[in-house]
Amino acid sequence: MQNNIGLFLEKRAFLSPQREAFYDGQDTRLTFAELAARSHQTGHALLDSGVRPGDRVGLLLMNGVEFLESFFAIARIGAVVVPLNWRLVADELTFILDDSGTSTLIYGEEFADTVSNIEARSGATRVERWVEVGRGGAAAFATPYEAWREGASTEPPPVGGDDDDLLYIMYTSGTTGLPKGVMHTHTTAMWGVLTIAATADLRLGDRYLMALPLFHVGALTPATLNVYRGVTSVVLRTFDPRQAWALIDSEEITTALAVPAMLNFMLQVPDREQFDHSSLRWCMSGAAPVPTSLIETYAELGIEIHQVYGLTESCGPGCLIDPDSAMQRIGSTGKAFFHTEVKIVDDAGETCPPNTAGEVLIRGPHVMTGYWNRPDATAQSMQDGWLKTGDGAIMDEQGYVYIQDRIKDMIISGGENIYPAEIENVLMGHEGIREAAVIGQPSERWGESPFAVVVRTDPALDEAAVLRWCRDHLARFKLPRAVAFVEEIPRNPSGKILKRVLRDEYPGPARE
Repeated sequence: MQNNIGLFLEKRAFLSPQREAFYDGQDTRLTFAELAARSHQTGHALLDSGVRPGDRVGLLLMNGVEFLESFFAIARIGAVVVPLNWRLVADELTFILDDSGTSTLIYGEEFADTVSNIEARSGATRVERWVEVGRGGAAAFATPYEAWREGASTEPPPVGGDDDDLLYIMYTSGTTGLPKGVMHTHTTAMWGVLTIAATADLRLGDRYLMALPLFHVGALTPATLNVYRGVTSVVLRTFDPRQAWALIDSEEITTALAVPAMLNFMLQVPDREQFDHSSLRWCMSGAAPVPTSLIETYAELGIEIHQVYGLTESCGPGCLIDPDSAMQRIGSTGKAFFHTEVKIVDDAGETCPPNTAGEVLIRGPHVMTGYWNRPDATAQSMQDGWLKTGDGAIMDEQGYVYIQDRIKDMIISGGENIYPAEIENVLMGHEGIREAAVIGQPSERWGESPFAVVVRTDPALDEAAVLRWCRDHLARFKLPRAVAFVEEIPRNPSGKILKRVLRDEYPGPARE
């Protein structure tokens, strides 16, 4: 049997044709049979347009049926999905499209201006085919998605890839300031699904609230898992805390995944008491350590929060707290997933004794095959089959992991990973700035927010000008909330910025 992720949808449609597969919270409900037929059409449309196995197809789409049907179609025909973060600006997207060698871009009408900007940059990318999803007329250079799909056959298209063939390249921020493309194959993605299915309390007939964007591994892997397990995906186009409560009530949601910032926003909904949440057994939460107070508040509502730990590089799975331990070991992210190994090592790479802090390493068949066109970065991150996470933690005698701190300087804001080096590179591009350093400050709203420390060459340069410069070159979620001007940035003898000193000097909280 071929291990092709696209075949998951066809098999589920065969087994459970009339079971509900998808609801967008508005006006689109589809059974597994209907979703499979639409995906088959998309697959044929791609093939008819000239897409071949190995070709990269970018998806710049809000959460919706078009994303899911395209993902499974691209997987089936053996092309490679490049999920694009729609929060990025044109400069950032252009880099990713060019770096990945994307030749076809399927994008939503909401991003027409951004895409037009990219398309006008002659030779900046290798995109040859532009397909626009929307209800209005597509751009002159683009093909309207709906007519393109509906004109194609609903018969299953040929299978063009399997096993160790590349399935998707998912870009994450890099410590050098440039995004890195994480490579997952059909095999690594399949094992990502299998290990969650073997570990988490997910059941046939469950109804899963999908609040994270599908360009994230925290949504894309669960979406694939839901097809595998016959679970209904109730998908929020974008996260809205009140709508989340309303859908939990009306759709009888049984399980979900939400980052801590989302859970916090949901608690702030003033009329949330009117919504019945008794169907919700548990909610997985990760991307940042979940505050103990948040877990306790939800426990008072009768909702278990199961802390999860993982990375894009691991296709999601790392550690998960089990239902029996969620409250007894509050603050722990649990034990390693079923098909996953986790260990804590010291600076020499030796396994730490219990309750001793070190770096988290992950090993399993779901770990990435490497970074796209970045053998140097791959070699730095992989060690004898183990993924070096850069995250600090302790493991107790029973194998429960407690994430303590990030060894790397990454900032996690509202569930989004932000590397200071990327912001620092943008700041250093300003002619009035000589040096720049970025740290995270605690934020009640987002968990953390970026804060910039700048040495200026132009005495007239003020905070407003620096923030305007950042807005022109960075996605909104990466923007510093405030700027401090200093005469000198502290460094160690080798020239490395002493971020610890800056964090002590500017402890926050962040400006909201």
